[in-house]
Amino acid sequence: MNRRYFFMSTAAAAATQVVKAQKSANDTVRVAVVGCGGRGSSHMSAWTSQKNVELAALVDVDDSHAERFIGQLQKRDKKAVPMMRDIRKVLEDKNIDAVSIATPNHWHTLQTIWACQAGKDVYVEKPCSHNVFESRQIVAAARKYNRMVQMGSQSRSSPALQEAVQKMKDGEFGEIYMARGLCFKARNTIGKTPVEPVPAGVDYDMWTGPSQMHPFTKNRFHYNWHWFWDTGNGDLGNQGIHEVDIARWGLGVTHPTKVTAIGGKFMFDDDQETPNTISASYEFVVNGKPKMMTFEVRHWYSHHEAGIGGEKAGNTIGNTFYGANGYVVIDGYNKYTSFIGRDGKPGPARNDRDHHFENFIEGVRSRKAGVLNAEIEEGAMSCVLMHLANISYRLGRTLHWDEKTWSVKGDAEANAMLTRNYRAPYIVPAKV
Repeated sequence: MNRRYFFMSTAAAAATQVVKAQKSANDTVRVAVVGCGGRGSSHMSAWTSQKNVELAALVDVDDSHAERFIGQLQKRDKKAVPMMRDIRKVLEDKNIDAVSIATPNHWHTLQTIWACQAGKDVYVEKPCSHNVFESRQIVAAARKYNRMVQMGSQSRSSPALQEAVQKMKDGEFGEIYMARGLCFKARNTIGKTPVEPVPAGVDYDMWTGPSQMHPFTKNRFHYNWHWFWDTGNGDLGNQGIHEVDIARWGLGVTHPTKVTAIGGKFMFDDDQETPNTISASYEFVVNGKPKMMTFEVRHWYSHHEAGIGGEKAGNTIGNTFYGANGYVVIDGYNKYTSFIGRDGKPGPARNDRDHHFENFIEGVRSRKAGVLNAEIEEGAMSCVLMHLANISYRLGRTLHWDEKTWSVKGDAEANAMLTRNYRAPYIVPAKV
């Protein structure tokens, strides 16, 4: 699956494989965690549990978040590390090898570009981009500065899902013509929160970064930023991007030819801007043959589908792939089952946890981009699918995508939404 889909000239592709200053297995890789929220906790645990990997610093605009992480380190008898609010302080430290980014979506690309420019490797949470323009720029930076950059699509490092995708590629289930992704989560209303003073110990200007400045409210801050267009991408870009990536991976596709999405915000009257229910459909053409992908987000009580999920109504997160001789079910991140023929005879199955953080360190040591299971070009391409569906939903019409020009055919309004108005000085550069 390590194909080079876009941006890369032959010379650039070769440059990603250049080996320089390889670290041996005994050399310590020093990693700084940027963003001390929920996902940041997983990052910190990963870098403090691997051999010859060291947590070097913590970065968060909210002092209480970083202090909480320091408390967790102390409880685990781990040494305290420096805390700071500005990632650029970390990037000045020549002794730090990599940064691990778990900030809100609107910061992912710019922080990654800054890190690449500073000579750091990057593990960046999904989605790696906040818009289509950023998907191009984040890859361009990784290529120009020859950095190892991995998106947090951990299913790509699951031996079980790797096996499932390989079996589909080998034709075990016949030609795979359609993929379906599901993101059903019982998410409650976020209510309405008033404007209030910025809490003590919070650098709200730094938190806002590339986004447009809004008066501080609790709903625009920790976690609920997902549900505002300036900072998040809705649940399609939150949980759903995992399943979008798996669907694209298993279907073996890159750019779509056509994208359409409908949806809305149902049941709740609250501050949320993004839809809590959305259904997206994609058309692809591979070697002259059509393929199809659908994706659905639902926010409330739901049944399970195709064996995905548990016995009670609740979260249903996964994928189904349909082939000429059977179908494959991905349940969550690390488990697959399959069924063959008209009678649905059980086929191959496997459940095996991922080793995604470990894979990133392997890439850092090898200096070979091909080692990374979710190398940034793969992550960026999956994010494009998510962004196009959100644009289609917001405009209320089908988009016809031109992969050669990276633009929507005959739709100036849609093309204007491929990027954003950046707030100086936090501007994603047109030339990295």
